[in-house]
Amino acid sequence: MYGLHSLFEAFKYQAFVDFGYLMLLIYFVAMSGVTIYALLQFHLLYLYKRYHKENPKIQYKQFEAHDQDAPFVTVQLPMYNEMYVAERIIDYVAAQEYPKDRFEIQVLDDSTDETVGIVAAKVAELKAKGFNIEHVHRVNRQGYKAGALQEAMPLVKGDYIAIFDADFTPRVDFLRTTMAYFEDPKVGIVQTRWEHINADHSMLTKLQALQLNVHFTVEQAGRSYGNLLLQFNGTAGVWRKSVINEAGGWQSDTLTEDLDLSFRAQIMGYKIQYLEKLGSPAELPEDMNALKGQQFRWNKGGAQNVKKLLKLVWNTDKLSGIQKMHAISQLLAYGVFLWVFIAAVSSIPLAFAFEQLGISTHFLSFSVLGLFSVAAISYTANITAAINRTVPPTFWEKVRFFGLFLSFMPISMGLSLYNAVAVIEGLRGKVSAFVRTPKYGAGDQQTPKQKAAYKAKKISWITIAEGFMALVFAAAVVMGIATNNTAFVLFHSMLSFGFATICYYSIKHLRFR
Repeated sequence: MYGLHSLFEAFKYQAFVDFGYLMLLIYFVAMSGVTIYALLQFHLLYLYKRYHKENPKIQYKQFEAHDQDAPFVTVQLPMYNEMYVAERIIDYVAAQEYPKDRFEIQVLDDSTDETVGIVAAKVAELKAKGFNIEHVHRVNRQGYKAGALQEAMPLVKGDYIAIFDADFTPRVDFLRTTMAYFEDPKVGIVQTRWEHINADHSMLTKLQALQLNVHFTVEQAGRSYGNLLLQFNGTAGVWRKSVINEAGGWQSDTLTEDLDLSFRAQIMGYKIQYLEKLGSPAELPEDMNALKGQQFRWNKGGAQNVKKLLKLVWNTDKLSGIQKMHAISQLLAYGVFLWVFIAAVSSIPLAFAFEQLGISTHFLSFSVLGLFSVAAISYTANITAAINRTVPPTFWEKVRFFGLFLSFMPISMGLSLYNAVAVIEGLRGKVSAFVRTPKYGAGDQQTPKQKAAYKAKKISWITIAEGFMALVFAAAVVMGIATNNTAFVLFHSMLSFGFATICYYSIKHLRFR
């Protein structure tokens, strides 16, 4: 009997050890994926700094404001239920310093609420003032944004198509500047940098700006300088109409039709001209559920494009090895949140298995490289980036940045479950609607902040799961300290704080009445 008991105990111990090694392998693979991605981002930082060192003063070309030789442009404004911002974007486009007879405006309106009447009245007003503007209202949302853009193609009179989402407020010289770059026949797209109308509205918008500034400085400009594939960001850019048609048109089989079409166009040999210093101001989501919806669409659409484009990128002979490597990294980037969540979950049992495995916790310190890389990239994008800066950053600017960055990291981790679900759905091929990000006219004094017709009304199961994960990682912190297994205490503390924050604001920002 004693021998059987000993055998059983030995079996349990071996099973525990085997499980520990399995968790170690899973954690190592997940963190390796995150670290490799971060190091490739660091390469973009190198390209970005080299670009600005060689081009300290960038001067953009422009057409004259009344140049009758300026190309004819169609400006498309796709929108769906945008009652708070519909008038504003139409007015901003109408105010372009571009010959009035050299551009037309198409409001591609799929709305089902008061937006339809608001747009109709504004279009009638501008028509009476001599503007070439049409209200194209669909009674269905077939294909969502991509469907609206594709259905409108036969109506386009211009050889060039500028696209703005409803929350943008483009500069008056947008068309004058972007159109000058199509003199190069290889330029198929001109993309401008997003600016943020309401970046200082709250901690939530500050953290969004911190992250988006990385994409619109280090990533986009670094890829441009390195002759790598860029991304059309769905808005605040201009397309050559012939390139859209030649590349296969707008397709609605992914939720990020912008990434899809821009990759197809670049693989054909066309390039994206990125204008880093030409800002196009827009709103950031001011409530957590709107942000999560936006993140879900971007990550699920990114995963859908992995299935659609990865083989195309790998097999093409029109891209170099370095172009393929960065293009694949860009596509797989949407899986980073999945890797983070897998690492987080596997780290709980792993935290209590190191001693039995006989492995030093220093073995996993390689992941610090990724953290340093992310910090350096964020610092450059938000502090030292050569955009509208004429003096060196102050001490307090640097302090403010590090304070925001220390908040950004755990809150980003807190979004890992939500975005991991999005990635899994995208890879599985699960079909879902294009849920647009609600905007409320930030910066418009005539739009009360109380207006919130588009706010979420129900608590999702993921929000409940986020609250549960916050408790799980808090318990892991307590147990780790109590048992002196502190290797992951800081990591688990950040995860607990991040999940708790996301859960709290997801509930706080609901519309209960």
